[in-house]
Order: sequence, then C-alpha cells, then structure tokens
Amino acid sequence: MSPSFVSFAGLYSGYLRRCFTGAGLIAQKIDIDNETTLHVWRPTNQATLKPSLVLIHGFGPMAIWQWRQQVQFLAPHFNLYVPDLIFFGESTTRSKERSEQFQAESVGKLLEKLGVKKCHVAGTSYGGIVAYNMAKMLGNEKIDKVVIASSGVNMTKNHNVRLMERAGMDKIEDLMLPSSTQNMRKMMKLAVAKRTSFIPDFLLKDLLNVSAVFHLFVFYSG
Repeated sequence: MSPSFVSFAGLYSGYLRRCFTGAGLIAQKIDIDNETTLHVWRPTNQATLKPSLVLIHGFGPMAIWQWRQQVQFLAPHFNLYVPDLIFFGESTTRSKERSEQFQAESVGKLLEKLGVKKCHVAGTSYGGIVAYNMAKMLGNEKIDKVVIASSGVNMTKNHNVRLMERAGMDKIEDLMLPSSTQNMRKMMKLAVAKRTSFIPDFLLKDLLNVSAVFHLFVFYSG
C-alpha cells in the first residue's frame, strides 16, 4: 500500500510535461473570447517553415496523457499544437454550449489567436469527432489533411444502448465518467484490447483524484 501523500499519476504527469517541453513545446492559456479559455501546448518557435499539425485528444485524458509518444516523434517535422478540449485539463468556459461543434469552433478560434493560417489536424476517439467538425466548419482554406482514429463519427443512440448492455450498466455517464474503481475496471475491460495485469485499487483511486474521467488505454500505451 502506497503512502496517501504519494500520487503516482501526479508524478507521471510531471514526466509527461517534461517530455512535451523536451520536444520544444511550451504550455499557454489563451482567452479565445470573453467566456472561454483554452490551455494549449504550442511550439516555442512558431516562425519555422514546418507545416502545422493540431493533435486533439479523446474523451477523458488531458492532452499530455494522450499524445506523449506522438509529440516526441512528430515535433521534428511539424509545428505542433496540442490543446486541452474544454472541461479537460485547464480549458474552461462559462458558456452553456456542450457540443462537439462548440469544441471545434473553440479550437478554430484558438488557432486564429495563435496566428495559424492553415494546418493538418488529427483526432482520436472524441477528438476525431471534433476534428471532423473542424474540417467541416473551417473548410480546405484552413484545414489541409485530416486524420480520424478510433472515432465514432457516425455513432447513433443504439450504439450507446449496446455498449451499456455489454458493460452491464444503466447509464452511459457511469461508464464514461467513472466515480468508483469498480466502474473504472468496467471501462478498462471495454477500452483495452489486450488483457493487462491487475491494477491495485489505490492506483485507480489516484487516477480518479487526478482526473474525473480517464481513458485507461493511454495509461497502458504511455
């Protein structure tokens, strides 16, 4: 049993931040309007001639939890912009909007604030839906290539119904917004393709304390 004051997730987050800074990125919080603030990792030097690439994380993790390996590989070839979507990490809003379209519009405003004229965009899971909406909203004048990975762009209500049947749960928020280690284990079982070794409850509780929601597959792939 680990001491209560030790946060392994917090220590790992510190390591991830060092990975991002080591890849030539800096963290910044930008007010995109009078209601919304986005936290983003951006290039220390934006004046290079490299093409711009936006990486959009999935539902649950902050950007640093999702993109560590990709950032280290892609940074030599692209000017990387890695935002936290609204209500993840340090990105917040007072707006009552909650749609994927609002997320896409907000990232578009962020890029405008940063002076990014045109970019590629890649999104995974929920981030893929946001990337799709960015491309649809901003068009090929501002968005070049789009990569969408593991994303239910055409998902319907029936997909959620079947997912809940597989999970043996009544409400989708109990699965996607786990508040207990039991529900986190159910999410793990559905989210991770290969069997993993047992994870003790104290580590799962630590993850719950660090982030209210968390895609555990990024924990294993990190």
